[in-house]
Amino acid sequence: MKILEFKNITRKDVPIYYRNVFSGTVVLELVNKSVDVSLDFSIEKKPTGHKEIIVTLNEKVDYPLVPLMKELKKYIDNLDDSGALPG
Repeated sequence: MKILEFKNITRKDVPIYYRNVFSGTVVLELVNKSVDVSLDFSIEKKPTGHKEIIVTLNEKVDYPLVPLMKELKKYIDNLDDSGALPG
């Protein structure tokens, strides 16, 4: 499993300043096959400085969810740290 890219990431308006909610599409490579999966995710910054990332897949994926979610959260965290998410 490999994350190739995120496409069409849009930020949703949320009145809570410490929570950002996004939707988009992730392109995954699963067993030498490219799959587009629609998803929603949120990044909430806790008072301790810790980020909580919650990912919701809008489609079924034929791959074990635990390693997939772990990789998606790491990828989203890197996008957030680098400033690549829409503001």
